[in-house]
Amino acid sequence: MNPAARSRLAAPRLYYVHPIALSVPDGAARLAERASDLGFDHLLVGPLFQHRGDIFRPVDHDASSLDGAPVEAVLRDLAQACGAHGLRLLMDLDLSRFDAEHPLAAAHPDAFTLRREAAADRPIDPRTPSPPQGMAIARLRDAPSWEHILEGILPRAAKWIEAGLQGFRLLRPDQAEPRQWTALIERLRLTQPDLTFIADTPGLSREAALALAPCGFDGLISSAAWWDGRAPWIAEEHEDLRPVAPLLAQPEAPFGPRLATRLAPGADIGAAYVRALRLAASTGSGLLLPMGFEAADRAPLGEGGGLPGENADLTTEVRAANRLVAELAPFDGTMRLLTGPSSPATALLRASGCDLRTAEAVILVLINPSLDTAAALDPSTFLPAASAFGPFEAMDGRDDPFETLAPGEVRLLGARRSPVISSASRAGRQGAKAAAKAPRLVIEEISPQVAGGPFAVKRIVGETVEVGAAVYADGHEQLAVELRWRAVDTDAWSSMRMTSEGNDLWSGRFPLERMGRHQFAIQAWVDRYGSFHRDLGKKIEAGVAQAVDLEEGRRLIAEAAGADQTGELGTLAEEIAHLSADEAGQRLLAPDTVRLMDQAQSRAFVCASEAQCLDAERREAQFASWYELFPRSQTDDASRHGTFDDVIDRLPAIRAMGFDVLYFPPIHPIGQRHRKGKNNSLTAGSDDPGSPYAIGSAEGGHDAIHPELGTFEDFRRLIAAAHEHGLEIALDFAIQCSPDHPWIKDHPGWFDWRPDGTIKYAENPPKKYQDIVNVDFYRPEAIPDLWIALRDVVLLWVREGVRTFRVDNPHTKPFAFWEWMIREVRAAHPDVIFLSEAFTRPRVMYRLAKIGFSQSYSYFTWRHTKAEFTDYLTELTTTEPKDFFRPNFFVNTPDINPYFLQTSGRAGFLIRAVLASTLSGLWGVYSGFELLESEPVPGKEEYKDSEKYEIRPRDWDAAQGIIPQISQLNRLRKSHPALQTHLNVQFLPANNDNILFYAKLSPDGGDLILVAVNLDPHGAHEADVEAPFWRLGLADDASAHVDDLLTGKSFTWQGKWRRLALNPDRPYLIFRMEAPR
Repeated sequence: MNPAARSRLAAPRLYYVHPIALSVPDGAARLAERASDLGFDHLLVGPLFQHRGDIFRPVDHDASSLDGAPVEAVLRDLAQACGAHGLRLLMDLDLSRFDAEHPLAAAHPDAFTLRREAAADRPIDPRTPSPPQGMAIARLRDAPSWEHILEGILPRAAKWIEAGLQGFRLLRPDQAEPRQWTALIERLRLTQPDLTFIADTPGLSREAALALAPCGFDGLISSAAWWDGRAPWIAEEHEDLRPVAPLLAQPEAPFGPRLATRLAPGADIGAAYVRALRLAASTGSGLLLPMGFEAADRAPLGEGGGLPGENADLTTEVRAANRLVAELAPFDGTMRLLTGPSSPATALLRASGCDLRTAEAVILVLINPSLDTAAALDPSTFLPAASAFGPFEAMDGRDDPFETLAPGEVRLLGARRSPVISSASRAGRQGAKAAAKAPRLVIEEISPQVAGGPFAVKRIVGETVEVGAAVYADGHEQLAVELRWRAVDTDAWSSMRMTSEGNDLWSGRFPLERMGRHQFAIQAWVDRYGSFHRDLGKKIEAGVAQAVDLEEGRRLIAEAAGADQTGELGTLAEEIAHLSADEAGQRLLAPDTVRLMDQAQSRAFVCASEAQCLDAERREAQFASWYELFPRSQTDDASRHGTFDDVIDRLPAIRAMGFDVLYFPPIHPIGQRHRKGKNNSLTAGSDDPGSPYAIGSAEGGHDAIHPELGTFEDFRRLIAAAHEHGLEIALDFAIQCSPDHPWIKDHPGWFDWRPDGTIKYAENPPKKYQDIVNVDFYRPEAIPDLWIALRDVVLLWVREGVRTFRVDNPHTKPFAFWEWMIREVRAAHPDVIFLSEAFTRPRVMYRLAKIGFSQSYSYFTWRHTKAEFTDYLTELTTTEPKDFFRPNFFVNTPDINPYFLQTSGRAGFLIRAVLASTLSGLWGVYSGFELLESEPVPGKEEYKDSEKYEIRPRDWDAAQGIIPQISQLNRLRKSHPALQTHLNVQFLPANNDNILFYAKLSPDGGDLILVAVNLDPHGAHEADVEAPFWRLGLADDASAHVDDLLTGKSFTWQGKWRRLALNPDRPYLIFRMEAPR
């Protein structure tokens, strides 16, 4: 019989028993009944032969270990008992080990190697003749020895088979050559074709096990008993050995240490046995269970009596495992482990076929290897590996197949192959025609670009925009790529040819000569003459150009002549027809010919990208120093309200500090109802001015000025005076109303009213603003009137000379409103700047920037460590926000008294000032910072005696301030282009986490600034820092000229590594470095 032609053994379930179990009364019948009751279909008995204590070392193959009864008689009784219960009977057979006194060993001593053993009371004496004692190991690989052993075993095996034995488990199969097993199995099957042969393969090398493939075995024994529920070798063993024969799994090895003896003290024995049983049933194509497992016996098999003890009763679980093995019989195909060894849970996939790509169904085995803790499942981490199948359903019927696994749980899910999604094809001629009209060229990866919608990239007028794209096509034709741009108020496009940078990447640039919205796009086409020119040049150089090549070029020229207004191409085409081959080739390759053809030839397969928007804003959108003050506090007497004229008196001092934007909180009339008192108290005194954010009173709303500040004429005078001092006035645009705002009476439909007739005041938990109510943008009465009214408020102040607005909490108002309103304002006034005060989630902040805000407050206030600064600036300068988000680094605000400043003293103020002013092109200071004001409301990031609720005069001549340092920082910012943007920051190595060291290089490469900052306001620190010599083209050991920009001193650095020391009195250094002069 050809072994390969045999059908695979279908999920056999073997109950393994020790021969001693047959010694009890009615042993054979009781064993068969027990095996059948547990759900087994095979009974596998250990060697029945007479022995001297080791059942695997027989003394005689004729007599049994049961009082010497003939082996065939014992087998006949056992076979009859098995047959009565539908069981097949198998027996272990080891042809490699015999007792030294076995008749075969005595008759053929040369066929064996004797391993002598002495009697217990004396050692072996090789000088003394003695009868054979010990183990006789058969030399199975020796052909004569093999034949001698077969002569002794085969006749007896025939008797065993005749008595009812239906197969063998062959032990130690690596001791003989595979061809020998093949011959043995074939000879035995001549007498009984359906004999079953199982190879005991645990412990064999993979090579030895694979060599058994041609032998005709019906099954192999897997190593599942030693699997930890995690390691990948279980699937590897299955995949390697499955082609040889089905693998039968065992929860514990029959003669190995019992599972109960291997568990940790206190372990749940029941859970451990159930896990081992289900692991074997789930991973094998059959099951081998040693007798006693169902009772959790601790004693080795064969000790302590014939039948199992009563330590536990796992019979129900064993029956369930056998049913499961039978149910999983169709899934003896490929096996894959879908999780790693360190995963909290293991996912194992079994398929119904040998190839997962063609299998019709799968079983997903989910395993919690731990007996102590539950294991949560994340199916998204392993289901993609089984993506062709689903949905998965739990075989135990639970609703959620992927719920958390209990300790030691083994759960099985099943799924069939998912039907694929089909769609109507565009077949036929029309479909092919439509496909042929699709663009042949690809234009992608355009930069700069803002994702998420048709949003504008942000740049500054006067900049040159660097544009990049990937452009490619099928085939090898040469491409031409053009960058096109225009201002949106003109239909005329400017253009330039882009340069190939290799690898399908192209670059170009265009200047921003006007302020406002621009568009740019990329157009590409197949350059037919360029392709011809390239190929003809190669052919002429190689000496293989043909007349037909020259004629092809001439025809391209003649074809383009119709579009050549100069007429030169037509003349050239006629001339080439009469030239020699060499002369024609020279004319076809001439630069003038290429230039004329580039201008005149049609653009083959031309395609264009969508137009990208770009806003060219004025310089102050990127570089400005902001100073915030309350106009009403510009007084030397808290009982006298400051005015615009008082602000005018402060302008020289503000300008002297180097600021160029002067920002006011709201300057509108303040409501009376629910007015806040000092420190945000709910009860205001008669002289409390209230919060300027409670906008609106009988004197007017957002379009009016608080009477105590002055008039519109006074405001215009302030605007003019500010301009004379080089300052720009920025106003706060706060969309909120006091209960006294005229809009509430005139436009009640713009607000949300409660059932009791009141309006809910504003809240930002835990903060409450009882003096403020909010408008509702989406009430029917508010659309479009409220939107237009708010736009008109901004336009009113623009007409009054304001070109910069700080917007209060824009993230609490609709994105759609801001996008519309900013577009409306900038359509007429493209120089208007909007600063977003949105301390909120990153995506919201970025969205506000995308829809039009020029600048934004940032997380700078809450960044303190080197890692935090490095990570945050890296995000802003190297990821998507770099093209649309400009951070304004305010060191403090009326609402935020940072914890850092509350405890850091003068050094802390200097540290925050230098970080804000040198890391970003935009920074801001709320008045009082220069005087080191930091007294907080205990436990909060708020100022005690907040200026939001009272008039607060200051002593501007206070000696403890840092006005000189702020002034110096602003001077350096103005004189060094490298400090005028955040986009060029490069963090450099410094071997102390308390020292932040970074470089900034100007766009032209001529201004390299180095900044070192001690982040610890309380201690002195030193660090070895690496100066960026490479940015100047210098070798690491070269010398560089360095200017100390704080002291005016100059010196030379020899080598790129320097040691810097910083202390709280001098917490920062700023250098300018250049190559030696």
